[in-house]
Amino acid sequence: MKAQQNDVGESNDFTDQAAMGKTTSKDITPEEMRLPLLAAMMRHVAFDGWSPTALRLGAEDMGISPEMAELAFLGGAIEALEMHLQDIDKELSSALAAMDLPSMKIRDRITLAVRTRLEQQANNREVVRRTLSALSMPQNLALGPKVLWRTADTMWRAAGDTSTDHNWYTKRMTLSAVYSAVLLYWLNDDSEGYEDTWAFLDRRIEDVMKIEKTKFQIRNAGKNMPSLSRFLGHIRFPSL
Repeated sequence: MKAQQNDVGESNDFTDQAAMGKTTSKDITPEEMRLPLLAAMMRHVAFDGWSPTALRLGAEDMGISPEMAELAFLGGAIEALEMHLQDIDKELSSALAAMDLPSMKIRDRITLAVRTRLEQQANNREVVRRTLSALSMPQNLALGPKVLWRTADTMWRAAGDTSTDHNWYTKRMTLSAVYSAVLLYWLNDDSEGYEDTWAFLDRRIEDVMKIEKTKFQIRNAGKNMPSLSRFLGHIRFPSL
């Protein structure tokens, strides 16, 4: 669709202007600025990390002032980072929704979810490294677990998880640990097509399945074992 023109022929389509590396509209709100500014900033994150410098350079690419960029992201570059992670979680969710996950076994659904996430970021490995570096800084330690949990939740929801009891938490905790380990392995994997990473992922998922199988066996065995509380209850109240 062609952007509307004002009386002096200037485009009012902020996104189109940002894509051309310039913005001249005076009526753009900070909220409308966020997405194109993040896109412009991403070109610099690989070199400057999630830093004020990357935010400033992104603003320069768009032709806006640093002050305008600060209004868009009041929390600075780290707020832009969190928005980026939210966006790629949404991207992952959309990709998985288009796949035939219901026809797969649960382990295959989770394996595919982790693999899809890494494949989507294959061209941004340096950005991923910079992201992990930023999240490891003391002032950002609370953000790391939050975004990791959200990613694990995205994967489990796509896999069809409907649990509401303690399993809801244990599943996400376990997947968070698996995904973290595989992510770190992937960042240093130079094998063809990341074959070593996929093999590592399969091993980690297999370990989890063994743990789940053991837990299931213990629970079943416990059903047939005498209940200590019931036994003590009979001692105190023989009529029970």
